[in-house]
Amino acid sequence: MTMRIERDSIGEMRVDQNAYYGIQTLRAAENFPITGRALHPEFIRSLAAIKRAAAITNYSAGLLTTRQCTAICAACDEILAGELREWFITDPIQGGAGTSANMNANEVICNRAIELLGGARGDYAVLHPNDHINMGQSTNDVIPTAGRVTAIVLLGRLIGSLASLCRALADKELEFDDIVKVGRTQLQDAVPIRLGQEFGAWRCAIERDMARLRAVSDELAVVNMGGTAIGTSLNASSFYVSHIVGSLAELTGLPLRQASNLIDATQNLDAFVAASAAVKNCAVNLSKMCNDLRLLSSGPRTGIGEITLPARQNGSSIMPGKVNPVIPEVVSQIAFGVIGNDCAITLAAEAGQLELNAFEPILFYKLFESIETLANGVASLDHNCLRGVTANRERCGALLEGSVSVVTVLCPRLGYQKSAAIAKEALRTGRPVRALLLEQTPLTAEEIDRLLDPRGMTMGHAG
Repeated sequence: MTMRIERDSIGEMRVDQNAYYGIQTLRAAENFPITGRALHPEFIRSLAAIKRAAAITNYSAGLLTTRQCTAICAACDEILAGELREWFITDPIQGGAGTSANMNANEVICNRAIELLGGARGDYAVLHPNDHINMGQSTNDVIPTAGRVTAIVLLGRLIGSLASLCRALADKELEFDDIVKVGRTQLQDAVPIRLGQEFGAWRCAIERDMARLRAVSDELAVVNMGGTAIGTSLNASSFYVSHIVGSLAELTGLPLRQASNLIDATQNLDAFVAASAAVKNCAVNLSKMCNDLRLLSSGPRTGIGEITLPARQNGSSIMPGKVNPVIPEVVSQIAFGVIGNDCAITLAAEAGQLELNAFEPILFYKLFESIETLANGVASLDHNCLRGVTANRERCGALLEGSVSVVTVLCPRLGYQKSAAIAKEALRTGRPVRALLLEQTPLTAEEIDRLLDPRGMTMGHAG
């Protein structure tokens, strides 16, 4: 292996001559063998977009030559197209507030740009990772901004998955609108409800989640680029500070805005806490819905069995013919992970000190994981489960017919005590509520039919 010698403020190291990364990346790889995973691909793209926008802005400020800017932009374009990712070798969890990730990007872009200019990798007399690629920047504005851009992109994908799920729920809401069944509170018979109404309630919850996610995406669009080390814009030209966010917004197509107070935006991570909370809220709603799907489909002979979920795979290695609700199960497991990640994100944001939060790497690692796994789970729930749900109409009708929960509608006419007595007798004797009403109350058969109309009970009025 041919090696080159690189030097930094710590000393010198031998670096593979073929490597696009340099000494600072190599030190980070040695210092932080934590997860064994790479930086998120979208985060790498965000870093490349920031470096490209910075090069263009610094060129416009007269601080880079045409050749330098063109080479840097070409290197960034390759990364944006998915190339050179194997040279991003820093672990996503790292000390130094993300300096390792920032320098990994600086070195890869620099060495590729040097190569495009006809030089050899590691010849930093042609271009320098800090002086040229990182010009006008600091880890402390680059990494938070990359985190925000990445989160916005991933949240967009999650919102798209949720929108498709909402359409599936709306279709089932309409399809099952005519099926009246027993509603349940605390797993006990309550009052009638339409199966379509249950699906409609889930749809409403997911629509609220989508609104929350859109709101936090807008909050994340406020970035601290141009603030450099602590938000005072030290070492950045005034032109660069005024134009960098606009350049990045144009490049990414995102509605990015520069924070009105760059010091605040550099040290405080509350927008990420809000984003995590919105993702957690969504996960909670999804898991609750999946709990309901598992309960309503329980059986097939000895459970509630009002709906049937699509059979996706064998449910047991020992019990022939058993089929489990595996898709709702995996969504709940994702939700457990999201809830745990939210705790880590909260602690990371709280741990910031003075002008910087050093714990952004773990925050981003957990946030990206939460958003991405939830989006994947939603897509599976949509396509592998909800679209294939069928209603067991006869079972819904039989359970409703055998329930005494309909006596609730009698309270305005007979009073709570008399209605309760009829319910208890129906349960004790097994006799129909209708028959007991004819025997023990002055209600006529026509009045009883009107009062006990199950669909009428789901329409918000009695009788």
